[in-house]
Amino acid sequence: MPRSDALVSTEWLAERLHAPDVKVADATYFLPSLGRDAAAEYRAAHIPGAVFFDIDDIADSDSPLPHMLPDAAKFASRVRKLGLGDGVRIVLYDNNRFSASARAWWMFRAFGHDDVAVLDGGLGKWRAEGRPVDDAVVTPQERHFTARQNHLLVRDLEQMRANLVSRREVVIDARAAGRFAGTDPEPRAGLRSGHIPGSVCVPYTDLIRPDGTLAPAEDLRRRFAEAGVDQQPLATTCGSGVTAATLALALYEIGVPEVAVYDGSWTEWGARADTPVETG
Repeated sequence: MPRSDALVSTEWLAERLHAPDVKVADATYFLPSLGRDAAAEYRAAHIPGAVFFDIDDIADSDSPLPHMLPDAAKFASRVRKLGLGDGVRIVLYDNNRFSASARAWWMFRAFGHDDVAVLDGGLGKWRAEGRPVDDAVVTPQERHFTARQNHLLVRDLEQMRANLVSRREVVIDARAAGRFAGTDPEPRAGLRSGHIPGSVCVPYTDLIRPDGTLAPAEDLRRRFAEAGVDQQPLATTCGSGVTAATLALALYEIGVPEVAVYDGSWTEWGARADTPVETG
């Protein structure tokens, strides 16, 4: 796996599936409104040897916000038990168009593990090609994980407030255009409609091809340029910090590796009375 590449192909993984230095994890996540159980679907059919990476479990349990980034000690403890640690290449996949394999990819990088990639096309492409899945229980061998937190990849509420004044970072919102404009309701109750003032909209769905793979680099560059993303540094946001990581993944693929993700995203910003909101 080239260290500069955030994606691996199904062919690449199939050739190395049983390599001792490659570990695979299913990081599928579904919004509660979809009524699907990602863990149950993993148990029914997963890539052989893959463990389940649950973003709602590997999270800050003291936060009222969903799947917020945990502290370094908790992250290290959870992934160590999954056998994901130092000295291995971690390949993440999902069954929901980069949700939440891109989030898990960003989490590993936020804690200093850069030898991590996402399976392009995920489980859907893997199965469409007739590659193996099974329902066997996976019992991983614990592996040490050295957490070195990279704060440059994470933004919190106060940093986003400060950016309203400094406009140092261009903020890119991954939500659908209607949610960004405030014309469509939010799927989570109690949130205002609209967007962070000054941010631009690049729906993450615009970056994914029908087969579930990420669009080619030239298409990604064109889409960001159309939104007016012509400078750095950048921060991404979305509904709850999941699809914002898909934008970060796409930007990484076109040569912008140090993109920050606003972890609380609209679930935090849109729920407060003291944060400004734009519509339109």
